[in-house]
Amino acid sequence: TLWMGQQGTGRMAASDVALGIIFLSQTVVGALGNSSLLLHYMVHYLMGFKVRHTDLILQHLIVANLLALLCRGVPQTVAAFGVKGFLNDVGCKLLFYLHRVGRGVSIGSTCLLSVFQAIKISPEDSSCSELKVKAPKYIGFSIYLSWILYLLINIIIILSMTGKKNNNNATNLRDLGYCISVDSEIILQSLYAALLTFPDVLCVGLMLWASSSMVLILHMHQRRMQHVHKSSSPRSSPESRATKTILLL
Repeated sequence: TLWMGQQGTGRMAASDVALGIIFLSQTVVGALGNSSLLLHYMVHYLMGFKVRHTDLILQHLIVANLLALLCRGVPQTVAAFGVKGFLNDVGCKLLFYLHRVGRGVSIGSTCLLSVFQAIKISPEDSSCSELKVKAPKYIGFSIYLSWILYLLINIIIILSMTGKKNNNNATNLRDLGYCISVDSEIILQSLYAALLTFPDVLCVGLMLWASSSMVLILHMHQRRMQHVHKSSSPRSSPESRATKTILLL
């Protein structure tokens, strides 16, 4: 029995190490990728290059991605390598709060980018013709509004998270590995879930609408321009390549 227990412990330790390596590699690759993009934009800014409207959205998207990645990836990696109780009550609240804010702003920025691109390529005679002129003016306002919105909504996370050293005798706790979530009543949980997921669902819906609109606009443009692309196959046309990119994203 002792030998079997030691074998089980060894297998568990090996699986924890493998999981830690996976978390570590994902975190490092993601952080390096986003950091290199952020450095690229900083160099362009310092050298005085003209900044496009979409670049502002992408810069905030990169910052939000880094925030969400580091606040979740680093503690998950540390916990997977067997370090327990390394976060106190304040650390748990802060990390989960910043992760949720970064995740929310990432979704919101992606949504804003998709909607802006859909408006930008819309025909001149469409209902979005007036928005094509006004949209660039509201990009900065929309981004900062997204930050403020998710900073306020996710305050709920601060109230429900605690360190593993606290409230160990309570019964309404959920162990999240390196922190503990304090479950509230079912009605409050439902309200919290609705409040936290509604912005995400709205953003995903807008992204689907924007992507569908762009695919439809490009398809109609390709049909009108078929006589220009007679010398090449339809698959190699710019519209087809752009459509594939949109569907892939």
